[in-house]
Amino acid sequence: MSEQKNGLNPISTLKTSSGEVKYYSLKALGDTLGKDISRLPVSIRILLENVIRNYDGSTINDEHVKALAGWDPENKEAKEIPYCPARVILQDFTGVPCVVDLAAMRSVVNRLGGDPEKINPIVPVDLVIDHSVQVDYFANDKAFQLNVEREYERNGERYAFLRWAQKAFDNFRVVPPGTGIVHQVNLECLASVVASREVDGETVAYPDTLVGTDSHTTMINALSVLGWGVGGIEAEACMLGQPLYMLVPDVIGFKLSGQLAEGVTATDLVLTVTEMLRKKGVVGKFVEFYGPGLSQLALSDKATIANMSPEYGATMGFFPVDEENLRYLKITGRDRKLVELVETYTKEQGLFRTDETPDPVYNDTLELDISTVEPSMAGPSRPQDRVSLKNLKQTFEKDLKHKTGDESEENLKKKTDVKFNGDSEQLGNGSVVIAAITSCTNTSNPSVMVGSGLVAKKAVEKGLTVKPTVKTSLAPGSKVVTDYLDASGLTTYLDKLGFDLVGYGCTTCIGNSGPLPEPVEKAIRENDLTCAAVLSGNRNFEGRIHPYVKFSYLASPPLVVAFALAGTVDIDIYNEPIGTGSDGEQVYLKDIWPAQKEITDTVNNVLNPEMFRAQYTHVFDGDERWKELSTPEGNLYKWDENSTYIQNPTFFTDFSLDFPETSDIKGARVLALLGDSITTDHISPAGSIPKDGPAGRYLISRGVAQRDFNSFGSRRGNHEVMIRGTFANIRIRNKMVPGVEGGVTKYVPTDEEMSIFDASMKYQSEGTPLIVIGGKEYGTGSSRDWAAKGTILLGVKAVIAESYERIHRSNLVGMGVLPLQFKDGESQETYGLTGFEKYDIGGISEGLRPGKEIPVTVTREDGDNFSFNAVCRLDSPVEVEYYKNSGILQTVLRQMMK
Repeated sequence: MSEQKNGLNPISTLKTSSGEVKYYSLKALGDTLGKDISRLPVSIRILLENVIRNYDGSTINDEHVKALAGWDPENKEAKEIPYCPARVILQDFTGVPCVVDLAAMRSVVNRLGGDPEKINPIVPVDLVIDHSVQVDYFANDKAFQLNVEREYERNGERYAFLRWAQKAFDNFRVVPPGTGIVHQVNLECLASVVASREVDGETVAYPDTLVGTDSHTTMINALSVLGWGVGGIEAEACMLGQPLYMLVPDVIGFKLSGQLAEGVTATDLVLTVTEMLRKKGVVGKFVEFYGPGLSQLALSDKATIANMSPEYGATMGFFPVDEENLRYLKITGRDRKLVELVETYTKEQGLFRTDETPDPVYNDTLELDISTVEPSMAGPSRPQDRVSLKNLKQTFEKDLKHKTGDESEENLKKKTDVKFNGDSEQLGNGSVVIAAITSCTNTSNPSVMVGSGLVAKKAVEKGLTVKPTVKTSLAPGSKVVTDYLDASGLTTYLDKLGFDLVGYGCTTCIGNSGPLPEPVEKAIRENDLTCAAVLSGNRNFEGRIHPYVKFSYLASPPLVVAFALAGTVDIDIYNEPIGTGSDGEQVYLKDIWPAQKEITDTVNNVLNPEMFRAQYTHVFDGDERWKELSTPEGNLYKWDENSTYIQNPTFFTDFSLDFPETSDIKGARVLALLGDSITTDHISPAGSIPKDGPAGRYLISRGVAQRDFNSFGSRRGNHEVMIRGTFANIRIRNKMVPGVEGGVTKYVPTDEEMSIFDASMKYQSEGTPLIVIGGKEYGTGSSRDWAAKGTILLGVKAVIAESYERIHRSNLVGMGVLPLQFKDGESQETYGLTGFEKYDIGGISEGLRPGKEIPVTVTREDGDNFSFNAVCRLDSPVEVEYYKNSGILQTVLRQMMK
């Protein structure tokens, strides 16, 4: 236990039926400082406990404690604190590069004569393999088995690498494929709410906290576990025992009252919350929910809301502990002693909420009466663009006209015939070609999952069917979902409509939707159709779900089934029939929509703790395929230069213990001039690998057949593939090449149009530094570290944008890329930037500091030049150190080696 100093880390004793435990008392700290801790936001209180428990007087000192204990919504001074998460959670797409980097760091330490085993996770790390399953097979009872076989066929090398890591590194566990989605497994099994460990012979209790390499790590905030998504680079530093430095956050209070009306789901609620908070503007802030409405929400409803905090832009969406937390821990089979500890500890620390609890004080607040929420969807390309279900038809038609630039009735009703096994089906603008019950956002919620099964049951009983032009799939976030759907008898009806189980993992929501049936894909291509996907996910950015599906709508699982039946989003679904029954009568949505009591009764009848215990008792074991993988031996990874999946990254090629010099950027060229809302989906390689792109050509040159390309995400352990897919999204628009979509640019010296990768290689061979210029909300989306890794490997030294999303800006810093921001009210348009100029960025060699104004000198093609100042977005002294070291991992390596 840490030594008590100055009364700033007071230790108290808590009695439980299992014995005494020690804890760091917030109340005692408040008494020492004369502060009323009880009115602080609950999330700030948990951060405060984290600081006092890890207090050492130097790395974590008096100022850090006082900055949090004295949190004041009126104080606008930015103060930095260190956060030491209790654990780290990874998914395999973002986790594999983390493990590759750790293996590479061991190789570097070994080369420099150090002890490689110093490179080892210090805090517990769990990696859940959930992002690699793809929907190749669907709508048949062998889809799951066939998809898993294909998954192992594609990913056996990666999985063997992860099995090696599980043996080679301490404090590192792997949840094998085919088990569930990382956030749902975390919610249902891994999280403890209150953790405990032995320190100097005594048991110490403390709040469960974490960071994760997926932006939707925030789903665990529903269970009152403090945590959010970070870049893989930051996660690696936390794994190696480094604090995560952050500014003391603003906290926006979101007061909920009332309860959901009949026929309204948690999905409708979260889409409303997302719309409200995006309009409010909460990027980089905590959102904390409070008010009596919380008592009307199931934990799984809160999880749906917490999951989508990246979509509303917040660092996290936090819910305090209440009676519902205790009920959820019991129903999911947690140990009785843990439930008791959670209740006793949180009540003693003032972290337990009831309807009588005084409201905390926040920087700002907004309110929602839950009873006013109406059935909704979001789309066609952003999760914050909520569409009231009753307005979907007119909204779709408006968006179609805007998208195509054609307002004619002919365009609106454009259709073509598609042949399926000799039968003819019609496909047109607005046709639903993907209907996917997917993503932990909703599959963690028994209410909406049972609701989808009941819709399917009523539809089957009416004689409705789904057209073969609709690719249907069911990908739950855990095996428990299958158990309760089976127990309720609803699986049969979902299967009859084509919603057979396709896998346990992130599928359609992350772009692993797999190929469309060839007749459908051909019809879309040849007729330039704007078809739609309807999915129960959290992301629908353009080009994400499927390259040939232009419109994507987020919806609850019951609505996914309904739109699969309707076959189109160009429908007034309340007043137009969604199909014709076997009796020849028209069937409307109201005819198949279940009552809330029917849903609740079904859930209560089938859900029990034994289901969870049965599925999670052996969660790390895996099936026979996993156990039979051939894995390398030894604590140093044996790199294979012929591997197309795992390669030793070049980040450390020239690494030495000498401190690198930082210099001004001179004579830089623009690699891409981009607009607003450039997401990490646009920047980072994701989805399928095109055969005619740089990455596809590379794989073909290495003897990989197109059938075995797999996805970009599965090849994140090979920088040669990833660098070729950076800034290569088929929908990205580089203003230097107007009217063209995709990863192309102009190589300015010869005015040649070429791929961004090819231009980068030419510039780098000449020693020309590169920059990227963007607009507002640069880097929104998932916490993809390769959006930053690919950027630095392309030779980009700086990014200049109007504003940044939190995680991507941090990742850029972590890789040694300088993020600069146009001053308020200024933009690329202010200065008429075209991307064909040369840029000199000064003020670096003389020393950087947070918020420093950096002079940027622009020389136009005609030789004229001018200057403007940009703001240095290294937001803390620690980030300045990371930048000076060329990145966070280099910083850690130098610290450990010295």
